[in-house]
Amino acid sequence: MYISEEQLHLMLPNATDRNIAKFIIPINDTLKEFNISTPLRIAAFIAQVGHESGHLRYVEELASGSNYEFREDLGNLEFEALQIAHANYTTTGKLYRGHGLIQITGYYNHKAVAEALGIDCLYHPKLLCEPVNAARSAGWYWDTHNCNPLADVCLFKKITKAINGGYNGLTSRERLYDNCLKVIT
Repeated sequence: MYISEEQLHLMLPNATDRNIAKFIIPINDTLKEFNISTPLRIAAFIAQVGHESGHLRYVEELASGSNYEFREDLGNLEFEALQIAHANYTTTGKLYRGHGLIQITGYYNHKAVAEALGIDCLYHPKLLCEPVNAARSAGWYWDTHNCNPLADVCLFKKITKAINGGYNGLTSRERLYDNCLKVIT
């Protein structure tokens, strides 16, 4: 199942025509690649992506990433992460801040995406800001966090927890989800 530019614009009404045009093919390819293939799955995925990216506006976290500097759980203190950051004249928190339509954050997540999708985002995290990679990395994250089965039974709050690690922006996400469901079903 594919979505049209018109449907995507109706789902994410604050997205610009330019961003809709830039992301429609990568998003549709991602839907296919990661079996986000039913109206419930598509609505939940687009709602989460829409919230995380500010309606396709941001593919890199706005915050500097400095609050991720000493996050062992993200792998930002791993020797390789520190070496790569040093070689790029920055710190691990800043280098591995959120990238993509679902903000891939931290050394461990960037490394996992690099291995799974063959994108050299461990050494070049901004590659996840390119439309195809931004969408594919979101699909990968969605898939590795088992969001399709949650979407199948409308457990949107659990999807939010899987994507966000908490419930930040839950009301906004739920509004987008309701809107997406109206468009796609």
